[in-house]
Amino acid sequence: MPKMNIIMKDFCAQLMNLPDEILLMIFKKADRVEILNSMVGINKRIDQILCDPTITGRLTLMRSSASGRIHPLDNVILDRFCCQTLPQIHHHIQWLNLESLTMERILRAAEYPNLCGLGLHRIDYKAMRRLFDSKSFDLGTFSKLSNRKHFIGRRKFKI
Repeated sequence: MPKMNIIMKDFCAQLMNLPDEILLMIFKKADRVEILNSMVGINKRIDQILCDPTITGRLTLMRSSASGRIHPLDNVILDRFCCQTLPQIHHHIQWLNLESLTMERILRAAEYPNLCGLGLHRIDYKAMRRLFDSKSFDLGTFSKLSNRKHFIGRRKFKI
């Protein structure tokens, strides 16, 4: 076994020996997308800690560069999020920040019964209306979101 695997296994074992409160503090400081992508499904204890509202309550599923440009998540990360992570944590999510290229896929990955906020970035008004007016897109899955007014930039709209 390569030396790196031994070191990584030792690190993971030590990490799992930490109290829940310490793990929660570590997870809060780390990048949420990276933590959720790499840690969801490891074991029930970790999954329970990751479902803390301070971690899963508000998710930004996009990247921004130092210059302020917004980019979609890498396809490998997005695939895992849509197939495994979001279906496991969907009922804890209260707010999603999404960008235009991946928003439809993320919104269709799970039902979000507690979603009360949605930040749409890098999207034009016509694309947004097309998505939410779509007969195939059921706004009932966003029961807390469907009766509110929302803003994109300075434009106000009602879903």
